[in-house]
Amino acid sequence: MELIYHGHSCVQIVSEGKSLLIDPFLRGNELAVTKPEEIKTDYVLLTHAHTDHILDAEAIAKANDATVVAIHELATYMSWKGLKTVDMNIGGTLDLGFAQVTMIQAFHSSGIVLPDEQRIIYAGMPAGFIVRAEGSSILHAGDTSLYSDMKLIGERNHFDVAFIPIGDRYTMGPKDALQAAEWFGAKLVVPVHYDTFAPIRQDAEDFVRELTERGMKGQVLAPGGKLDIRVRGEVRD
Repeated sequence: MELIYHGHSCVQIVSEGKSLLIDPFLRGNELAVTKPEEIKTDYVLLTHAHTDHILDAEAIAKANDATVVAIHELATYMSWKGLKTVDMNIGGTLDLGFAQVTMIQAFHSSGIVLPDEQRIIYAGMPAGFIVRAEGSSILHAGDTSLYSDMKLIGERNHFDVAFIPIGDRYTMGPKDALQAAEWFGAKLVVPVHYDTFAPIRQDAEDFVRELTERGMKGQVLAPGGKLDIRVRGEVRD
């Protein structure tokens, strides 16, 4: 199984010749090295409806005839754009054949802002995803603050890799992300949702050093960076 970090919160998981892409935001990210038209995927998973998580979802889904997976309200909105969709909700699990996807809670907000109309479309609750494939378990925490049930989620799962936001202002910052990493208990933590814009600039290498000091393992991935999970949790870059 291969994990590809495309920058910001965009993560691609490739397994058994299939692919799922989480939160595609490439055109709006100056740090991204991959263009939307270069993405090949079977599913597009959306954690919530903010522009920096759904900007390229429609174009990528249409180009690949891919299915969009999202919480009910956001999936319904995407279906109105002529996309194939599967809706789900927090706590539910969806079997994609090559992978199983469980939606977990995230503490954030979610809405589609239409500035020309001065209107906001409600898009359901924000979420994160647990993806299980090839005997491994990957966590994408979504945009979230720290919440105590992260400990319960960690106790009930054995994560090989956890993608956790560290940007602050719009999500938890590095200090709370360290606590989240401890509670999730993943073998490897990869920081996401930072540096894309000035308000969320962070020192990711310092965050990884802090993880190491606490007995955890972290790794900074640049946009385009890859991880290879070869045998049940054996992670190689």
